[in-house]
Formats: sequence, C-alpha cells, structure tokens
Amino acid sequence: MKSIHSLSSSKALKTLFLSAVFAISMPVFAMNLQQAMSALPNAKTQGLVGEQPNGYLGVVQNSPEAESIAKLINDARRAEYTRLAKENNIAVADVEAMAGQKAVECTSRGHYILLDGKWLQKR
Repeated sequence: MKSIHSLSSSKALKTLFLSAVFAISMPVFAMNLQQAMSALPNAKTQGLVGEQPNGYLGVVQNSPEAESIAKLINDARRAEYTRLAKENNIAVADVEAMAGQKAVECTSRGHYILLDGKWLQKR
C-alpha cells in the first residue's frame, strides 16, 4: 500500500505534468498577465507592440499574441492608474498622460512609439 506522502507526491507530479502539457498545447494568444509581462520585452523588440502617449500599449503589427499582450497589460495598467488617481485625488486621464509621457521617454531605441498618430521607431 502506498503511503499518503507518495500518493500526494504522485498526484502533484500528475498535476504538474498535465499543467505543462496544457500550457504547451494552448494557443499563444491565451496567456495570463504574468506571461504577457514576460513576453513584453520580446514583443517590443519584434515591433509587435509599442508605447502610446495615453499610457497604454498599442498594437503595431496585428497578431493574436500582440493583441493579447496589449490587452492584459493595458487592463493591469488601467487598474493601477485608477488606483493612483483615487489615492492622489486626481483624474485618471492625468495619471494616464503622465504615465504615457514617461513610457514614451523611457522607450528603448528601436522600439515603437506612437507620435502624431503614426508608429515610429525611437531613435
């Protein structure tokens, strides 16, 4: 008869294995926020997404991956901007504008930024 420890260990291994198989079989665009954050630097380098003056990511090249990354990160940013606005008794639009300005300024050379309605690579 197996001990309780070996049963729980066996169950944990099965769960881990099934999770790994499921993750590998998932479409690229079905990701969570943590995965989106991990994928963001590469997506910026590939020119899939870029920073906008409104404080949010924009999709430079349409793809399910780019759209998923932008949506997940923008949802998190929106929640944080709302929290900061409430905490500081200012408008969310003001927080978005400040964050957008900083994001555009901090964007690395070669990555995309939206200026005057056009995507440009930052020089």
